[in-house]
Amino acid sequence: MSSTYVPPKVWTWEQPSGGKFASINRPIAGPTHEQALPVGHHPLQLYSLATPNGQKVSIMLEELLALGHAGAEYDAWFINIGKGDQFSSGFVEVNPNSKIPALMDRSGPEPVRVFESGAILLYLAEKFGALMPQGAARAEALSWLFWQMGSAPYVGGGFGHFYAYAPEKFEYPINRFTMEAKRLLDVLNRRLGEARYLAGDAYSIADIAAFPWYGGLVKGWLYEAAEFLQVQEYTHVIRWADEIAARPAVVRGRMVNRASGPLEGQLRERHDASDFELRTQDKLEQKD
Repeated sequence: MSSTYVPPKVWTWEQPSGGKFASINRPIAGPTHEQALPVGHHPLQLYSLATPNGQKVSIMLEELLALGHAGAEYDAWFINIGKGDQFSSGFVEVNPNSKIPALMDRSGPEPVRVFESGAILLYLAEKFGALMPQGAARAEALSWLFWQMGSAPYVGGGFGHFYAYAPEKFEYPINRFTMEAKRLLDVLNRRLGEARYLAGDAYSIADIAAFPWYGGLVKGWLYEAAEFLQVQEYTHVIRWADEIAARPAVVRGRMVNRASGPLEGQLRERHDASDFELRTQDKLEQKD
């Protein structure tokens, strides 16, 4: 296959990358503007968006609350990545990588920042002593947690970008990342054919991490690609995804910081458990 593009000897940033998320891509780090982050009344402050990575943490927090951990009460603030909220000085202080989600724990004498979704899940599991098995199952849970963190760029930045978001469609990258996405689904399917959950018998942070990505794929929530990927082949993943999707805490967690899709599935900000019941049409239709 020939290509008309010949890479230069030295790459320079001369124009936006194109595509749906062109405005958030740049080759430098650091803030673009001064703006402090809001702070609510709870010990945990979540700054996020209901992408698959963002859903991990809101699901985790809702699961902790469902288990009776009152200290897991949190404020969830909407970060509009399309408008560059993640490049504010306040956000960069919490996450120097300028990616959602980011968490500030203000429960101690000094605030603690935690960034990267997998790190946040592990931090919360250890803080509350929940959703992390012990012994050999702990090693299994950690292995699958890091597997998900390592595989997400292939599913999102690879398959999702070139299949759904790239301004032009090219056969090579779509084939390359489709092959990898299907291989990863097969890895997951084989594991879930031998165990109810990724770590074994117990639901854990490994499942919470993997569900928004791989559950989203097989349930048709991501990239409108279920038919393209022939997800019906992954029967064990479908069984697992259906079970997790039905958990009340997961239903709530998927709504948090969501401002797109059906109105009944949106909760732009979350500051109290009652917000899920007290949503009004006016709140749902808030504009940026």
